[in-house]
Amino acid sequence: MADRYFSETPISEDRALLVGAEAHHLVHVIRAKPGTRVVLFDGSGVEFIARVERIDRSEVQLAVLSRQEVDRELPEELTLGVALPKGDRQRWLVEKAVELGVGWIVPLWTARSVAQPVEQALKRLRRTVIESSKQCGRNRLMEIAEPRAWADYVADTAESPCRLLAQPHGRQTVAGPLSAADLLSPVFLAVGPEGGFSDAEVSLAVAAGWQMIDLGPRILRVETAAILLVATVCQVRRNPQH
Repeated sequence: MADRYFSETPISEDRALLVGAEAHHLVHVIRAKPGTRVVLFDGSGVEFIARVERIDRSEVQLAVLSRQEVDRELPEELTLGVALPKGDRQRWLVEKAVELGVGWIVPLWTARSVAQPVEQALKRLRRTVIESSKQCGRNRLMEIAEPRAWADYVADTAESPCRLLAQPHGRQTVAGPLSAADLLSPVFLAVGPEGGFSDAEVSLAVAAGWQMIDLGPRILRVETAAILLVATVCQVRRNPQH
């Protein structure tokens, strides 16, 4: 399979241009030459087969040979609100969320948050989205929203028919009665920081109609809980009889 590259500009003609990190990787890591074939995507859901035509110092010009709509997205719109962990654990969480098909990540400010993502950190995470999409074959980029306060996230999602919050001793477990019928799009998920949501934050969610989900008897790291919750939703969708 040809290597995949992301075009920052929409591809609409029979020519494409790679710049920045994508051009650097193609030229200096892969050492492509004129005639090399690659797969391009621009976030629109389309894959493009392209051929390298010209290599300059900081850009690569390609000829678009064919295009095809390739849908590898989940059937429902899935948004993960999460109080991000510290350091490299953020990158791991984003990488796995992309692989599982999450559409949006909303970094949450909560009472016990340990990481307040600044713009530079969000920029790095958005680059991780591109790299992960290249690897797993997604043709639409997962969006990382601007951080939101927990109360605002609860208010923003008030009209959604499906809102699931990971909380120890919630009224359901991953083996419980959650079914495909519950997964009415859009689906909103919430995972708190180390130490969990505060009592006041849980009460706010319960009053707003969020469903509590218990992920088991062990204490999970933020990123583990987030990916387990997403994977649970994906598994229910794949096996609707459970």
